[in-house]
Amino acid sequence: MADVIMEVMVNVSPRRMQLLLETCKSIKVKRLFFFFAERHQHRWLTHINHEKIDLGKGRRMLVKDGKLNAKFQITVPAEFNGVQ
Repeated sequence: MADVIMEVMVNVSPRRMQLLLETCKSIKVKRLFFFFAERHQHRWLTHINHEKIDLGKGRRMLVKDGKLNAKFQITVPAEFNGVQ
């Protein structure tokens, strides 16, 4: 479901999303957001200042028995990993 929602988010305001990501406290949510944004190659992603967003350190498990996405250090369903 999250994948479908992110797929249709083509008209996101980068300024608003920047503010939301900077104030978000969940490392998992922010990493998953970036994972899906890159997966769907959203153009607005280039306007987000990644350096201002804390993605924490270490691996996070989102899906039991999932595959590790090396870039964001999160486990995702095998069908998502490496597929863009």
